[in-house]
Amino acid sequence: MSVKIGISPIAWQNDDLPDLTAAYTMEQALREAREIGYTGVERGRRMPADTEGLRAYLAENDIALCGGWCSGNLMQASVTEEIAATRQQVQQFVDLNAPCLVYAECSNTVQGDISTPVNNRPKLSRDEITGYGAKLSELAKSMADQGMVLAYHHHMGSMIEDGEDIDWLMEGSSDEVTLLFDTGHLHFGGADVMAVLDKWGHRVRHVHFKDVRPDVTRAIRAENRSFLDAVIAGAFTVPGDPQGCIDFQAVTDKLAAMGYSGWIVVEAEQDPAKAAPYDYSRIGYQHITDICARSGLTIQS
Repeated sequence: MSVKIGISPIAWQNDDLPDLTAAYTMEQALREAREIGYTGVERGRRMPADTEGLRAYLAENDIALCGGWCSGNLMQASVTEEIAATRQQVQQFVDLNAPCLVYAECSNTVQGDISTPVNNRPKLSRDEITGYGAKLSELAKSMADQGMVLAYHHHMGSMIEDGEDIDWLMEGSSDEVTLLFDTGHLHFGGADVMAVLDKWGHRVRHVHFKDVRPDVTRAIRAENRSFLDAVIAGAFTVPGDPQGCIDFQAVTDKLAAMGYSGWIVVEAEQDPAKAAPYDYSRIGYQHITDICARSGLTIQS
């Protein structure tokens, strides 16, 4: 069994906190990511918007498109409206052979508001999430008909954050709705990382490896601060950082046991003044290659 290792450019180019990474360029992100050994990168806002421009941009850096964010509006929009709103991105990702579109509901999230505590995120009822799951299933089926996978991203500050939210969403949606399994958001959100993988591994089609500094996340919760405050304070880090707390060997062993053969993507937004993007991205890459070898997973180059 083999996997591919990609990275989000967010360590070099943070879309939500652009001032944090103003000294870095997207070109530097792709060049350094490829130099380290990553073969894929998730889409960033500062990449070319048009498909052929993006294709040439990626080819110039010898790197593949391994997914990318889509801000969902399905709580407010009809399924027909959301299909129309996402059609262009879906087609672009199909044309560029991306493995999935990373979808998260953003109409009611607090993740991008530095003035709103992450503790104040929307918490919906089971019936509300089940109803949302039915709409999401229709959207995912439409994407599947176009040849694209919808991978739902549970995210801090959003309506799908903890293990209970994920259970309700997966139970209330069809198999076309797959799960982006993000270790850092799960841990920060209070979920049992391995329990979620054990229960919903058969729906996982994309994986983010992100570690957490638990002292920081505890302080953010206790002091009632925002998700963006958490990022600035260093809540997240890469696999292999001794300040982290997640057992990535256990996660990788489980991925190998369940036959996972997709992308493992490093995504660890940090203040580059405290955590140099190249150095930390290299730590993450080396740690993943080491644990994959121990798990019996071959890395595709």
